[in-house]
Amino acid sequence: MQDADCLIGTNTLTKSAIVQIDAAPFRQWYEAHYGLPLGKRRGQKAQDAAAAAEAVPKSKSVERKIAARQPGAKVDSALESQFAAGRLLACVSSRPGQSGRVDGYILEGDELAFYQRALKK
Repeated sequence: MQDADCLIGTNTLTKSAIVQIDAAPFRQWYEAHYGLPLGKRRGQKAQDAAAAAEAVPKSKSVERKIAARQPGAKVDSALESQFAAGRLLACVSSRPGQSGRVDGYILEGDELAFYQRALKK
């Protein structure tokens, strides 16, 4: 989905455009940082991923860090369903220019709900 500020005919991104991005790098960071699976479908894939994560040896200090982070590792159900699908909605927060680099943030909470409703229409 593209915002009204985005030039659709020329595929030009502008500030505040809503775009879909790949969830894989964010999922990998979350799983490495918190030590919990994210967005995996229940069943065999989740069990295989948990077994693979346990197979990697970790030092005691790393295990303590991960255990200390886990109580604050809550992810909204709407965001988790996007991780399961492999695509995230994000908003462009910079003016991309000619370099092709763009900064932005992942939508969550009320803003995510608003744009999901808009996509269903």
